[in-house]
Amino acid sequence: MGIAFQIGPFAVHWYGIMITLGVMATLLVSSIEAKRRGENWEHVLNLALIVVPAGIVGARAYHVIDQWAFYSQNPALIFGGAGLGIFGAVIGGGIGLFIYTRWKKMNTLRWMDIVAPGLILAQAIGRWGNFFNQELYGYPSDLPWAMYIDPVNRLPGFESFSYFHPLFAYESFWNFAGFALLMILGRKLKSRLVDGDIFFLYAIYYSVGRFFLEDLKLNVWTIAGFPTARWISIITVVVAVALMVYRRYRRRTA
Repeated sequence: MGIAFQIGPFAVHWYGIMITLGVMATLLVSSIEAKRRGENWEHVLNLALIVVPAGIVGARAYHVIDQWAFYSQNPALIFGGAGLGIFGAVIGGGIGLFIYTRWKKMNTLRWMDIVAPGLILAQAIGRWGNFFNQELYGYPSDLPWAMYIDPVNRLPGFESFSYFHPLFAYESFWNFAGFALLMILGRKLKSRLVDGDIFFLYAIYYSVGRFFLEDLKLNVWTIAGFPTARWISIITVVVAVALMVYRRYRRRTA
């Protein structure tokens, strides 16, 4: 599915290409942001050796849990199939970043800010891997931009429908706009921001978009009858806003 080309017996998939492009975009943008903040950009490459694998493991784990009804019946695909969950990627990558910055005695919050714009850009690019795999689509739709899904890729219960909301594209466009917003705010509000603010703004921005887009998603993982991604989005927004407010209050009273 979604094979771009083959080299002998090895197939190169579009999904992998888009993920690779996303990682490269993150490295480029993070290097630019590190230089702008007076940090050694070479740390970006070293960080990638820890953050990228940790993020992939976290992303895959989240996706498998999210789609456990499928993977419980197809365990062989747990380690070999496609599909990544961004919340898992952020958690896994965040753990990797924390370990590296603590090891090198670097400012963790500052480096979270450095990585955040590139991260949301990578999400925007990586989502197009879902297009080639015909996945991450929403409910049936007759809108002009609705996406045709081959019968083999239609979820159970929706076999009689042909066109669906291109949910991956909605999220991708939201993330491209978020990348532009973070890059602008990081420069326009440079004197008013404290370390960690750009990352918290990223977390708030992405979570708000994900909360509303989740309403279009099919067969979602739920907790107490409520989509898990929405629970995570709400908690993320509340925690991020609270931390931003608290840190400013603490600075004023220090």
